Amino acid sequence: MAVAADSPNIAGYYTLSATGIALTDLPSELAKRLPRYPLLPAILMGRIAVDERHRRRGLGEILLFDAFARALRSDIAAFAFVVDAKDAAAKAFYQRYRFLPLAGDGYRLFVPMAEIAKLFA
Repeated sequence: MAVAADSPNIAGYYTLSATGIALTDLPSELAKRLPRYPLLPAILMGRIAVDERHRRRGLGEILLFDAFARALRSDIAAFAFVVDAKDAAAKAFYQRYRFLPLAGDGYRLFVPMAEIAKLFA
């Protein structure tokens, strides 16, 4: 959660939970290099929101990278970080950070935790 510096109001927040990715939902070139488990553990960012008064200031990126850092520090092993983009603009936002679409409608995206770790190396 991010709080505005000049007030006690919440400027933005996100939620994280555990989820799984079906091996068959991954791009085939990636799936063929992974163990043949039917479901791979992942972290789902279920929601990210920035108050209208604080948009266009980079807070979404700050929240996303905070979520990445928390996911990396987690004691629970995860193969990937998953998001559900609510629309084309949200999808474009995530794709700037190397998120790839999972099989299906194209709005469920993922980035392998190994890629996230490189951002913090």
